[in-house]
Amino acid sequence: MTTALITGSTAGIGAAFARRLAADGHDLVLVARDTKRLREQATELHDRHGIEAEVLTADLAADAGIEAVAARLGDRRRPVDLLVNNAGFGNKGRYLEVSLADELRMLKVHCEAVLRLTSAATEAMRDRGRGGVVNVASIAAFVPRGTYGASKAWVVQFTQGVARDLAGSGVRLMALCPGFVRTEFHERAGMGTDNIPGWMWLDADKVVASALHDLARGRTLSIPDPRYKALMGAAKLVPRGMLGGLSSRTGRKYGPQ
Repeated sequence: MTTALITGSTAGIGAAFARRLAADGHDLVLVARDTKRLREQATELHDRHGIEAEVLTADLAADAGIEAVAARLGDRRRPVDLLVNNAGFGNKGRYLEVSLADELRMLKVHCEAVLRLTSAATEAMRDRGRGGVVNVASIAAFVPRGTYGASKAWVVQFTQGVARDLAGSGVRLMALCPGFVRTEFHERAGMGTDNIPGWMWLDADKVVASALHDLARGRTLSIPDPRYKALMGAAKLVPRGMLGGLSSRTGRKYGPQ
């Protein structure tokens, strides 16, 4: 039986990964900030699927939290076979409307934590000759749209670069880039969603199923829906300057209000 570690496991895409991997028979290490929710999640998954679910409370916006998770990933006595770097959040407001402290906190979680945890996991995986990492990014990575999009673009470039460097080692890495997914993400950020068209919403369980299928096929990038694949394909044909204007107007229409 293999073990998967999931950050941000108690809600949204992270919770969907936990449900799917538990159903497939994987033991889990569940990571989030809320100990009560983690314990409730661990108990439910254990009782439903008969797997072992370990709880690790950690805030990835703090060095101590990152170090605790990195130490667990590097524990050779209890190997982690799959890392899902899912923890993340959004800030409501345009650039300069969001405090610099909040912007830096986002970069800490989206970039520094992903770098440090990926490094801890892949070093141990490379030595064993097997393992996988899914770094959750966003389609926002492909359009010029503020700090959130920039941080997710870093996740994509970093993941695909490391995947090339570790090719042949038995370690697979993939960046997952969903569109709008029905989770707690927007509510936590104080963002309204009533103005987002219904066709743009994705189901978290279907996103995870598509992601795991793409990871098994050895892909380094997963855009888990034909609608968003078509949108991203069209975006490549639009001049960069025009795309920036379109993404800005779209962000005002469909983003935080």
